[in-house]
Amino acid sequence: MARERKVDDRVREHAREQTRDLNGFDYNATAELFLSRSRAAKSRPKYKRFDTAAEAVRFVIESLPAAVLPGTYLLVEGERFAVDEIRYLYDGAGYPLPRDVEKS
Repeated sequence: MARERKVDDRVREHAREQTRDLNGFDYNATAELFLSRSRAAKSRPKYKRFDTAAEAVRFVIESLPAAVLPGTYLLVEGERFAVDEIRYLYDGAGYPLPRDVEKS
């Protein structure tokens, strides 16, 4: 488990370095979620709409299993956000909703 955590931390740090500047992200904008077309996602809907991007970000990080995440993305104000960017938004200081401590 500790090894997985270290790998996750390295991946997250690498993603932050390569992520575009998301400081002006509008968490109140509507968002559309497109789930991966993988086998793990077969039993789930492929599309979901959210009233706010903050709710969509929380749903991706706190509710989706890891097997579904590759290929999943959010569409917010015409911009596409991959899973690494969604994680960055969730972890960011500007994230407006309470976080699930176990998923952080």
